[in-house]
Amino acid sequence: MRVLLIGANGYLGRFVADRLLADPAVQLTALGRGDDADVRFDLASGSPGALTRFLDAVHPGVVVNCAGATRGGARELARHNTVAVATVCEALRRSGCGARLVQIGCGAEYGPSQPGSSTAEDAVPRPGGPYGVSKLAATELVLGSGLDAVVLRVFSPAGPGTPAGSPLGRLAEAMRRAMQSGDGELKLAGLGAQRDFVDVRDVARAVHAASLSAAQGVINIGSGRAVRLRDAAATLARVAGYGGALHELDGPPGPLMRTGIGHPRGESDHASPVAYPYPDGCGSWQQADVRTARDRLGWRPRINLEESLADIWMEAACRI
Repeated sequence: MRVLLIGANGYLGRFVADRLLADPAVQLTALGRGDDADVRFDLASGSPGALTRFLDAVHPGVVVNCAGATRGGARELARHNTVAVATVCEALRRSGCGARLVQIGCGAEYGPSQPGSSTAEDAVPRPGGPYGVSKLAATELVLGSGLDAVVLRVFSPAGPGTPAGSPLGRLAEAMRRAMQSGDGELKLAGLGAQRDFVDVRDVARAVHAASLSAAQGVINIGSGRAVRLRDAAATLARVAGYGGALHELDGPPGPLMRTGIGHPRGESDHASPVAYPYPDGCGSWQQADVRTARDRLGWRPRINLEESLADIWMEAACRI
């Protein structure tokens, strides 16, 4: 099976590439903007016609799209998350390769949900921010394309390679700084948010399973369990061996708050304010209903959050 992987150098894409390369039946070709891609192509600015010619030459059986942007303004997010997917869909429609499309969506497409509930694929999406809107628009393009396609709505990925600017990445970095300076107290904000964390390696397994399956439509990929961020912080402290106090700062984010998740005691609260760590438009609660992934892909998460956090900490601790 020849697989074309778009976005192989991204956070999710690197692990998807590793998983696919471990399958001796897969011939993998990577397409992306980086110099180390097999083929350099920018989905956000490239034409569908150029991509069609490449598809006809390579003739993949599966196209996996892990490319996209998680940060930036509405225009940038729309360009990288929506226009790029429109290019992929149009190229596949024009091509004679007949490839199956596996598109990576996200839990932010659903927006806020009722605390205590599990969000199933038939929930009406109400994204609460431009990122979720741009990803939902991409999902709608895929579902309306007429292609053999599946969209994996990945909830909150965690584990090795977690970006330092993500909520868990910022938490690990704040803890590293506190330990490095010998501070006995770490001030944190927004720890009441609850999210469904799923290890990035489990996400890669889901992509592999979706590539081999005939499943179509939307499939949630998550752990099926919401975890309060303060509990994740406590677990990370235990994994890291941090014996200081975790001091939670109450209250919603204010207009002066920046992007850091925490700072050690002794820094000025005014000069270095602490931000709400989940500006994803999903409110205080998100939990996936993952029964469809089990039933249609034969997939279940295997890696628990403690192992994911241990890998995040190992990488943070090695930073100089």
